[in-house]
Amino acid sequence: MKPRSHDFKRNARRALADEQLQQSLKVIDRGFVQKRARARDRLAEFDSLCRQAMAIRTHTRTHLDLYLEEYEKQLADSGGHLHMAATASEARLAVLEICRNARARTITKGKSMVSEEIGLNAFLDENGLRVVETDLGEYIIQLRGEPPSHVVAPAVHVSAREVEEVFRREHRQLPAGRDLPDPQALVCEARSVLRTAFLNADVGITGANFLIASTGSSVIVTNEGNGDLTQSLPAIHIVIASIDKLVPTIADANVLLRVLARSATGQPVTSYTTFATGPRRDGDEDGPAEYHVILLDNGRISMLEGEFASALDCIRCGACMNHCPVYQSVGGHAYGWVYPGPIGSVLSPAFLGLEKAADLPHACTSCGRCRQVCPVGIDLPDLLRKWRQKQYAARGQSVSVRLALSLWTMLARFPRLYQLSTGTLMPLLRLLAGNRRKLGSLPLLKGWTDSRDLPAPSGRTFMELLQEHDKKERKRHNRQARRSGQHNH
Repeated sequence: MKPRSHDFKRNARRALADEQLQQSLKVIDRGFVQKRARARDRLAEFDSLCRQAMAIRTHTRTHLDLYLEEYEKQLADSGGHLHMAATASEARLAVLEICRNARARTITKGKSMVSEEIGLNAFLDENGLRVVETDLGEYIIQLRGEPPSHVVAPAVHVSAREVEEVFRREHRQLPAGRDLPDPQALVCEARSVLRTAFLNADVGITGANFLIASTGSSVIVTNEGNGDLTQSLPAIHIVIASIDKLVPTIADANVLLRVLARSATGQPVTSYTTFATGPRRDGDEDGPAEYHVILLDNGRISMLEGEFASALDCIRCGACMNHCPVYQSVGGHAYGWVYPGPIGSVLSPAFLGLEKAADLPHACTSCGRCRQVCPVGIDLPDLLRKWRQKQYAARGQSVSVRLALSLWTMLARFPRLYQLSTGTLMPLLRLLAGNRRKLGSLPLLKGWTDSRDLPAPSGRTFMELLQEHDKKERKRHNRQARRSGQHNH
């Protein structure tokens, strides 16, 4: 897999200069934003469901210890095996031990952000196991040696032409002169190649959208059916999920499923929504002989006790990144780790440390769209502000930033000085703009003006316009008073 850089600014500059990426990112508005809006409008109770979803997630988070105990009991009663993993390393080793005990050689795998978080594929490969991603998007980026760039559509950044190139390079067993005229042909080729992996897999690994405490079940949602084949055909099914995936009951899961699909892809429900409870029982025609669940902490218990706990309510719908102007401009890889977009800018500092994700809390325009579309009501802008405050408290700001803030504070405290300064500055900026009416690179604003045009001031300042407005209003009021006096006389 290609190395990841945590340097967001450098990654963003590279992304902005990538014409193919910029073209691919345009699908986000058409494919996600507009479809979500239509799905929301078609369901009158959507906002009510979101309030219910928020209450479910908050309640579960605040009583997580009780639901963990209930889930462990129900999972054991159904014949499943629970493996608690405090760290990424413990989770990887637990998977490896299960595979070695089964003498496994080939593993099929459904889409799982947690497996990306712990670097599972590379670890299993280093230990002699062949892992085949079965979600089409994940399969494409696995062949390309890339991490996912979106939590729902991991290959959203890849064009059809690029998919054809990687298929021709990697599917050497197929005729070199075969025709791949369109996306449908590419899907058919992937299906034919993956069919062999499904039939030969010794172990199947899936993630979990939810884990139901009252039944010990795991829930996955897919649009391709690959998850069902991954968990039902091999002799062993391993579920790897984080502790925040727990929900109390099936009814609670159903509420969350109704807002998940609509928020993610604009669908009323995904094509496949699958509940798995334990291994195959006597009389079952199919299913795994063994069912293992690896439950990962990896810093989440510590988060539960702090001010960023609400970030664990996330159901990975991707709505926040779909609506984020920053994500729409640079894509997911710019964020440098598994979780991109606004939710990633909150989670990455928590899991990696603020020093490795220093720029992410600032990768935000504070437009608030992420908060508006989050189906479980996470106040992401507020959480990002808290990370900025922590960063400032830990290391402060540069001398130039401190001087700029001090100057602004002084101007803001003395309105007449502020008006005098802006009144002097505005004509100067208009002069610099010239006939273009736009400002190019400015010495003190290079971080902004080097990458975008700044419109020149169009005329008088706001305070000048306000004073003129007040003057006109006083004149109008005086005229009305005189007319009223004449009438009364």
